[in-house]
Amino acid sequence: MKISADEIASVIQQEIANFESEIDVREVGTVLEVGDGIARVHGLTNVAAGEMVEFPGGIIGLAFNLEENSVGIIILGDYLKINEGDEVKSLGTLLSVPVGDAVVGRVLDPLGNPLDGKGPVNSSETRPVEIIAAGVAERQPVTEPMQTGLKAVDAMTPVGRGQRELIIGDRKTGKTAVGIDAIINQKGSGVKCFYIAVGQKDSSVAGVIKELTEHGAMDYTTVIVSGASSPAPLQYIAPYAGTAMAEHFMYNSGHCLIVYDDLSKQAVAYRELSLLMRRPPGREAYPGDVFYCHSRLLERSVKLSEELGGGSITSFPIIETQEGEVSAYIPTNVISITDGQIYLQPDLFFSGVRPAMNAGISVSRVGGAAQVKAMKNVAGSLRLDLASFRELEAFAQLGTDLDPATQSKLDRGYRMVELLKQAQYKPLNVVDQIMVIYAGTNGYLDEVPISEVRRWESEFLEFMQTKKKDVWDLLDKNKDVGSAMKKKDDETTKAVSEAIDDFNKSFK
Repeated sequence: MKISADEIASVIQQEIANFESEIDVREVGTVLEVGDGIARVHGLTNVAAGEMVEFPGGIIGLAFNLEENSVGIIILGDYLKINEGDEVKSLGTLLSVPVGDAVVGRVLDPLGNPLDGKGPVNSSETRPVEIIAAGVAERQPVTEPMQTGLKAVDAMTPVGRGQRELIIGDRKTGKTAVGIDAIINQKGSGVKCFYIAVGQKDSSVAGVIKELTEHGAMDYTTVIVSGASSPAPLQYIAPYAGTAMAEHFMYNSGHCLIVYDDLSKQAVAYRELSLLMRRPPGREAYPGDVFYCHSRLLERSVKLSEELGGGSITSFPIIETQEGEVSAYIPTNVISITDGQIYLQPDLFFSGVRPAMNAGISVSRVGGAAQVKAMKNVAGSLRLDLASFRELEAFAQLGTDLDPATQSKLDRGYRMVELLKQAQYKPLNVVDQIMVIYAGTNGYLDEVPISEVRRWESEFLEFMQTKKKDVWDLLDKNKDVGSAMKKKDDETTKAVSEAIDDFNKSFK
């Protein structure tokens, strides 16, 4: 069979016409060693710090250590499937997570993969996990209240939108409960909430998700889980991933609340990575930049200027102390970054004072600037009163005879402590809080037995909602007026005082 030259020429011409030059130019390296969630790779000479790389099987890694002859990579997945000699490709992009309405109401891992069995996250937008926080000119002072629904917190250490308020205490003192109550209290306020669980037991996180679902809070909450069994790299990036998701709403004029539970576990994960990477250890074996690890995260909580839309991220970082040691390395670091702290004391917790907030050590550096005006007027002296009560209580235990003035101060202090107790998952409206604290500080409870104070409170709030709704509405309308609840002859104060008197006549 003879083939003519014309046929050969036409076939070659056709091939030339259809030829598409697709040269795949990308940097490729080789795994030198792998183990404990990290890999050393040779050959990625142009990789950037924080750049994503891909291992066989689609496992993602992050360039962490750039050394002369190799690159240290943290593996965000199952490192047991990676072998020595495997090929590693640099992707030329930074680590990003899905953002937008698709993540709300979901339980995700730090890479944005679903853990709740509700199908994939259908989001067209992503944001880089690490960004530089807004500068001074892009911010505005914190002035707008962020109500937590807890009487003790909203009265004595008020939190504003854009603030970072540390929750600190030993294990099992109710730290997570404070954060969860704050999330439940945002119902109906339009605030998007993010609960980031780092290094927690999966059973504990499941309990939190159950409570959020039962109280209708999952409708506006995203839970990001990197549990105790997750690899250290995932525990390390979880808080940054959650913050990136919140920033999407903030830069679209939204308001967000983030609970980081907890950052001491993130610091331990970061220490583990750094030591495996042979970075020089510092105090308590933490690397020298562990402060920067937390500061660059918490500086992203901000109240943006009006030009940028006025959105905000408020954060509640949680730190666990050992034996109440607030002066340890990580606690002091985070205290110096945040705008105040709520210190939960074990002996208060075990004596039944819950939330177990120590009014003396707890502080809000924003103070009354972010407090409802009426609450500021009512609770202005509450912290000092409680602190002096604690001193008197210690003195009274010596068994000396007390004069009537001191005794009455003690009696009122016991009632105020009782009044500030609050059941878990039962946040209170700020109007209810103002009325209750006003009644306590102005002596309306002095005749009520201490054991009956909690019953007095619940029945009084029910009475105000049913029989004195007009007074409740009046206080709600005037709560941000500077003079509200300040003077005895103020219209709102008179109405509330008369309502309390009316109730006390009928209280048995």
